[in-house]
Amino acid sequence: MWPLLRSLVAPHLGNMLLLGVLVLLTVPSLTRGHPLPFKSFSPPDWGLTHLAIHNKTGEVYVGTVNWIFKLSSNLTKLRSHMTGPVVDNEKCYPPPSVQSCPHDLAQTTNVNKLLLIDYAQNRLIACGSTSQGICQFLRLDDLFKLGEPHHRKEHYLSSVTESGTMSGVIITSQHGPASKLFIGTPIDGKSEYFPTLSSRKLMSNEEDADMFSFVYQDEFVSSQLKIPSDTLSKFPAFDIYYIYGFSSEQFVYYLTMQLDTQLTSPDASGEQFFTSKIVRLCVDDSKFYSYVEFPIGCTKDGVEYRLVQDAYLSRPGKQLADSLGISEDEDILFTVFSQGQKNRAKPPKESALCLFTLRRIKEKIKERIQSCYRGEGKLSLPWLLNKELACINSPLQIDDNFCGQDFNQPLGGTSTIEGIPLFIDKEDGMTSVAAYNYRGNTVAFTGTRNGRMKKVRNKRSIVFFWQ
Repeated sequence: MWPLLRSLVAPHLGNMLLLGVLVLLTVPSLTRGHPLPFKSFSPPDWGLTHLAIHNKTGEVYVGTVNWIFKLSSNLTKLRSHMTGPVVDNEKCYPPPSVQSCPHDLAQTTNVNKLLLIDYAQNRLIACGSTSQGICQFLRLDDLFKLGEPHHRKEHYLSSVTESGTMSGVIITSQHGPASKLFIGTPIDGKSEYFPTLSSRKLMSNEEDADMFSFVYQDEFVSSQLKIPSDTLSKFPAFDIYYIYGFSSEQFVYYLTMQLDTQLTSPDASGEQFFTSKIVRLCVDDSKFYSYVEFPIGCTKDGVEYRLVQDAYLSRPGKQLADSLGISEDEDILFTVFSQGQKNRAKPPKESALCLFTLRRIKEKIKERIQSCYRGEGKLSLPWLLNKELACINSPLQIDDNFCGQDFNQPLGGTSTIEGIPLFIDKEDGMTSVAAYNYRGNTVAFTGTRNGRMKKVRNKRSIVFFWQ
């Protein structure tokens, strides 16, 4: 039940929390036929940004502006932890707590941008917008602050205040002493300070000197990708916004939005166009040779939907699995896109709920890698490489689990991976999505900008719709 509630709290709409509660009350199987006595919850400073639900206890952790809250499973407030305001200036680097800053300091609100449960260490990772994006570790039981690494460059993740543009995925270590934290974040032009994508060590001791250090780093290669200064010189507005992240099998995936440099003028003074990408990395690739990105979107009746708003990883119910020709154990991805490619901050209201199978995404990526390793075409990653480089012929055999070599990588896809459109909304503007299985049926819920909720059910390839 809890992933459903978690996903419906869109960074764009704080009141989706209460709508998520209504979802639970309308699904008898989730509450054993007896609705729980849910309460309402509103933070002292308006601005709900993130929600994390403990997968065993059902306890709710809420990230807001200046606060982190712990709620019981019926939304009774149990604990709170203040994270701001903080004396800061976004131009201070390092933050003023580490080194004196020549800029004027002021009380600055701290917007929660990342909220993750680290189950292996029984702690919450809460990253904010102040002090160049440092993170606090809070004990799950009582939100006691276990640590706040802030002395090294690797501790500063991103100072962009906009929530909903940063995403993290924790990969729990099976053998080594440290887990991994994959972080994707916009950099707001500060390529010298922040990588746009990186994998960090997640140490068990919050005061460990290696906390948040790159998983691998030598003189030439490290576990990170940076937006080159040449790209920012040509396209000052270029950035990558990380909308949703997840792991599936041995891969980490991100749904991102970035400036489309082929459609936007170099000085970004005119109309700006954006494109959505699905990014994939192998979890054990410490040098990022396996980085692949593909355009992703949806088309219905000749109308293109290319601005990703939210996504949700799920498993299909039996009827949907049969209609897709896949197993019930395979991953599927529900995704909401807005129409066209213009206006990332205020996208068109017309939007589409679309479905992807991870099997199809993997097939498209494998085909592209195989083609490139036959020496066909270019690497097609201009934002990172700044020029078109030819693919290199190689005798390597590329299977479903291929994780890259130190040539022909990273790699960009040349054609859009198209999803299956399930529902088109022309009025309300869908912004969030969640899904679950109910008696063999797959049910998807979408939240809208104006606080409405829509329910889409797939039964024998027919889509039913309520709102």
